[in-house]
Amino acid sequence: MLNEKVICAGFGGQGVMSMGQLLTYAGMLEGKQVSWLPSYGPEMRGGTANCNVMISEGPIGSPVITTDATAAILMNLPSLDKFEGNVAPGGVVIVNSSLIPKKVTRTDVKAYYVMANDIAAELGNIKAANMVILGAYLELAGYPVAIESIVEALKKVFGSSKAHLIPMNENALRQGAASVRGN
Repeated sequence: MLNEKVICAGFGGQGVMSMGQLLTYAGMLEGKQVSWLPSYGPEMRGGTANCNVMISEGPIGSPVITTDATAAILMNLPSLDKFEGNVAPGGVVIVNSSLIPKKVTRTDVKAYYVMANDIAAELGNIKAANMVILGAYLELAGYPVAIESIVEALKKVFGSSKAHLIPMNENALRQGAASVRGN
């Protein structure tokens, strides 16, 4: 039974909260049980930010993830240092290796390194790094939600004024998934 517990973490402005909201919204669109719990540092843009996302086929008892995350999506070094220990043994740690030179120290988790910023820059928009790494997560987690559901969530969030950004974001999701396919 599906029971994903994901920590998304980085600094303000990296789209960490958006990533979590899109996962949650996509889960809702697919009729799954979801929760999204944001946490901000003292500063907004540039400060630390993280959120706990749960996507489940069954009821969710608590939105808090302590040491039992199935995955952590980490966009900067302070996030790796802080949240690597919150992933359950056998879980997945996805590191934005464009910004994090350090490797995961644990041997009881599966670590993946995605050059999210570099891939986003190649696509023409560095701000899509969060979509690149989100696509990598979807691939590695066996698609707890479909890319198409994320795209539908993007349409709702962006609205008509930013609809022109949807194809680029969808491409970023697919490039992120492709970057870890077969690993």
